[in-house]
Amino acid sequence: MTDQLASIIDFIRYGASRFAAAGLTFGHNYDNALDESTQLVLHTLHLPHDMPPVYGQGRLVEAERKQLLALIERRISERKPVAYLTGEAWFAGMSFKVDERVLVPRSPIAELIESGFEPWLEGREVTRAMDLCTGSGCIGIAIAEYNPDWQVDCVDISEDALELARENAAMHNLQRRVRVLRSDLFAAIGDLRYELIVSNPPYVTEQEYDDLPPEYGHEPALGLKAGYDGLDFALRILQAAPQHLSDDGVLVVEVGDSEHALVELLPTVPFVWVEFKVGPMGVFVIEQRDLLKHRKDIEAAIAAR
Repeated sequence: MTDQLASIIDFIRYGASRFAAAGLTFGHNYDNALDESTQLVLHTLHLPHDMPPVYGQGRLVEAERKQLLALIERRISERKPVAYLTGEAWFAGMSFKVDERVLVPRSPIAELIESGFEPWLEGREVTRAMDLCTGSGCIGIAIAEYNPDWQVDCVDISEDALELARENAAMHNLQRRVRVLRSDLFAAIGDLRYELIVSNPPYVTEQEYDDLPPEYGHEPALGLKAGYDGLDFALRILQAAPQHLSDDGVLVVEVGDSEHALVELLPTVPFVWVEFKVGPMGVFVIEQRDLLKHRKDIEAAIAAR
C-alpha cells in the first residue's frame, strides 16, 4: 500500500491518517494528527514551515520515503512525541533543540512573551528577568530574543536540562544576554533581584501523572510531578519570590489544572489569572507587593500541608 505514496502531501496525509487511526495522544507542541504529521514530514525533508503549497506535489526519492515511513512507524509503536523524533520544537515562533532531557516546549506563556508581558508589566522598565525551571531554555531565550535590552537568567536544578539550554542559547546567538544557572529554585541565586520572574514549574499531581498517556512517559518525571495537589513547587516559589523581585517586580507562574487547588488553598491572595486567546490556561500574575502583603497566608498554607 505504501508503494503508492509519492509526494510530500501524500506522506503528510498518510502520517495523519495513521496517527489518528492509532489513537495517539497529541499535546506536545501540536494538538492534532495533521499538524504533527506535517511537522514530521517537513522537518525530515529539511523544508520550511511556510513552504508554498505548490511544492507539496514534489515527489520523494526512495531514501526519503524509507526514512519517513520508519519515523511514522516509530511514532506509533513507541508513542514518542514527534519533537523527540525530530529533535526540534517550536515555541514563540522560534526553533529549539529538544530531547528526552527536557519537556517538549508547549507553555501558553509564549503568548505573553509575544505581547511583551503587557498589560501585566504596565510599562515597567525591565533590565533583568528570570526563567525559573527553564528546561530547554525556551521561555528565557524567547524572552531575550523579543527584548534585546534585557538580561535573562535561565535557572534549573537539572544539569542535563541546562546543557541543552546552553545549546539553545548558542544556537540563537544569545549567550551574552542569557545566563544559565543551576539552582534548586532560588537556593543558589544569592541576593539577585529581577523585575520579572517567569516560571513553568512542575505542576502535575501524583494521580494525574499515573494516568498520563504513554507519550508523557518519554518526558522527565522531574519536570512534571509536583505532589498530591500539584503545588509543591508553586508554593515554594510564592514563598521565596519576594526576596528576588524588585520592589515593583512581577511574578508569572503556570500551574495548569492545579489552579483550582491553589485558589482553594490561598483564597485571600489576589492572583490575576491570564485569559489567553484560547481561554484560561492556569497562568497567574502577581506583584511583589502582594506577595509580601500575604506572606503569612502563604507560609501558613505551606505549614498546613
